[in-house]
Amino acid sequence: MRLKTNQVAPNFKLDSTDGSVFELNKIKKKNIILYFYPKDDTPGCTLESKDFSKLNSIINNNNTIVYGISKDSIESHLKFKKKYKLKFDLLSDEKISVIKKYGAWGMKSFLGKKYKGVIRSTVLINSKGKIHKIWSNVRVKDHAKAVLDEIKNI
Repeated sequence: MRLKTNQVAPNFKLDSTDGSVFELNKIKKKNIILYFYPKDDTPGCTLESKDFSKLNSIINNNNTIVYGISKDSIESHLKFKKKYKLKFDLLSDEKISVIKKYGAWGMKSFLGKKYKGVIRSTVLINSKGKIHKIWSNVRVKDHAKAVLDEIKNI
């Protein structure tokens, strides 16, 4: 399933590092950034998470909440969040169901090997629950700032 801008963002439930079960449809009247990343505590993912964390208060001041999603366990997420003092919650999708639903799963290649994995992607959902913008195959450098700039266009 390919997601498109202006469609209602598909609902889902995932375990969160705040100890609750996060449900997308429970968040009302706020914009939501969902960024999908391959693995906790790896160079690109750490940089991207730290960038979103640095901008978190400005993002929050723009009526927006950030959530990072990967297939890592809650235990892994909690260590990652603590190690880098991330200012937002991480959601665990060990069954990769949400990652697939949001189009962030597919063929990748590394050192000539092809394999299936998480494609670094970000989905910006507006306060009405509709997809405002989708970034696929994200380059980490300056990405969090680009997402922040886009929030101002909602």
